[in-house]
Amino acid sequence: MAEQGFTPPTSEWYRPSADMVAQANVPDYETVYDSARQDLAAFWAERAETLDWYRKWDQVLDDSNKPFYKWFVGGKTNMALNALDRHVNTWRRNKLAIIWEGEDGEQISLSYWRLWQEVNKFANVLRSMGVAKGDRVTIYMGRVPEIAIAMLACAKIGAPHSVVYGGFSEQALASRIEDAQSKVLITCDGAWLRGKIVRLKDTVDEAVQRSPVVETVIVVKRTGHDIAMESGRDYWYHDLMALPIASTQAETEIMDAEDPLFILYTSGTTGKPKGVLHTHGGYQVYTSTTLEWAFDIKEEDRWWCAADPGWITGHSYIVYAPLILGATSIIYEGAPTYPYPDRWWKIVADYGVSILYTAPTAIRGLMRFGEAWPRRHDLSSLRLLGSVGEPINPEAWRWYHRVIGGERCPIIDTWWQTETGGFMITPLPSVGLKPGSATRPFPGIDVDIVDDDGVPVAANEDGNLVIKSPWPSMIRTVYGDDERFISQYWEKYRDQGWYLAGDTARRDEDGYLWVIGRNDDVLKVSGYRLGTAEVESGLVSHSAVAESAVIGIPDELRGNKIFAYCILVEGVDSSDALEAELKAHVRHEVGPIAVPAQIEFVDNLPKTRSGKIMRRVLKAQALGQPLGDLSTLED
Repeated sequence: MAEQGFTPPTSEWYRPSADMVAQANVPDYETVYDSARQDLAAFWAERAETLDWYRKWDQVLDDSNKPFYKWFVGGKTNMALNALDRHVNTWRRNKLAIIWEGEDGEQISLSYWRLWQEVNKFANVLRSMGVAKGDRVTIYMGRVPEIAIAMLACAKIGAPHSVVYGGFSEQALASRIEDAQSKVLITCDGAWLRGKIVRLKDTVDEAVQRSPVVETVIVVKRTGHDIAMESGRDYWYHDLMALPIASTQAETEIMDAEDPLFILYTSGTTGKPKGVLHTHGGYQVYTSTTLEWAFDIKEEDRWWCAADPGWITGHSYIVYAPLILGATSIIYEGAPTYPYPDRWWKIVADYGVSILYTAPTAIRGLMRFGEAWPRRHDLSSLRLLGSVGEPINPEAWRWYHRVIGGERCPIIDTWWQTETGGFMITPLPSVGLKPGSATRPFPGIDVDIVDDDGVPVAANEDGNLVIKSPWPSMIRTVYGDDERFISQYWEKYRDQGWYLAGDTARRDEDGYLWVIGRNDDVLKVSGYRLGTAEVESGLVSHSAVAESAVIGIPDELRGNKIFAYCILVEGVDSSDALEAELKAHVRHEVGPIAVPAQIEFVDNLPKTRSGKIMRRVLKAQALGQPLGDLSTLED
């Protein structure tokens, strides 16, 4: 991961082949980018015309109430219309939509026709449970086909879904249920990971006790282990899908372009997680365009986004955009190294995967096992590779390109956020690459790097990454908290009307962008965003801890590792046993990805006079760097 003081290797270029450029969906980046810049509304209107609408829009962009932008105003549509309905009346009805492989080797393939039927059946089940347009539904599942079916069924009936990653604890799940006020929750009995059962239903039971707003729990049987089923509240998915009410015909709700499609919670710097709200119209236009152009999707491709549907990457590029484009997607349930470190490479070879999109942390983890494992398999089907979640360090980029891509596959290194909905900075296959750089903004995106006063910084200088004009899949608000939406993303550059991404970046002399990382109190661990407040709250909830502070320290494997400082309650002594106990406590309260790599017991923490913990001081101290300006330090 790029760090302060890192100098981009700007002289190291990887040029696409002439054939790659000639066959690309967008062979000339500069022409398309200039076209979008000259007339943004016309550019996105042309892209929207590639989709189906019940009623066309009256206005492409309404910016009369900034920053509450509206796209395709007056348009009527539904994500399910474009992801499924429109395909079943074409030859694509018999094309494979999803190829799923369980960690235990089980395989399921769903054609567009079969997926459409399953979604219709479950949409009818949800309606029979009283779920109506506008009702929020929480989904807490493993990587099984039913998670996509559940999301699409919610979209079809106009019920915004809130998918919670299956690695989160009962407290994290309960807080998200409470915020969304979901009366219906969809889960699994468990999931397989590294040969062991993740007991999802047990977590759900505890979460529902903490948040009794839930009236109905629908359970997919995956692992088959014994679980508690509460009469009148809990129902087996397969039982409901066998009822006469679960017809294969279901009406698709006609939605306004600005009606909510989903809420996805992402960690904030303080307080509770933010419910990022996305809508049907602009989101479907933007995500399908970015996937089609950046990853050059063709009819014959086998696309594998090796993420979890519980994160925005899975929403946009496992479930929605590939289906809009009529692509065939691979979904794998388990760990990349189970039972051996070649599991991913075997999947690529077995299914003829042509495009693989994954996180740098996964690449670094697989690098540890050397080149022999991937070389056991025929990876010649691959033609493009992708990276997501955090900046990819040049060493991992080169290994990925050479060993996995056979030095023939461009690496599409994407920068974007839960809030942006889709890729914002990314190469197209026709663009030259530099290891570690996300290259250039996507057409239609106006990006700059500025100082705190909004002045553009010089080449190769660090600054704040801002987006200077609206885009169709942008966050509409923080669910239930418009003020937080404004203060978090728009307040700093309110006069200019710019979106603050919250990342530090630099631009080199060739105009290529290098994203460095978060400049606030959000941690990136293994590509996942965690708020320091969530981890610190988990620590302080233990009876031995009076106060805590958490920082991210650069880590070769995970991008960042969590380093925690704790002030203990008077009378409690520090010990290795207590450190282990606190780690276990965080695992239970927040989740496995939030467990600190190290906990240091201290007598005090550096704070400003207003009481804010100066985490940058802790980080500089831990890294042996200059402490910087301490004028606001209380002591």
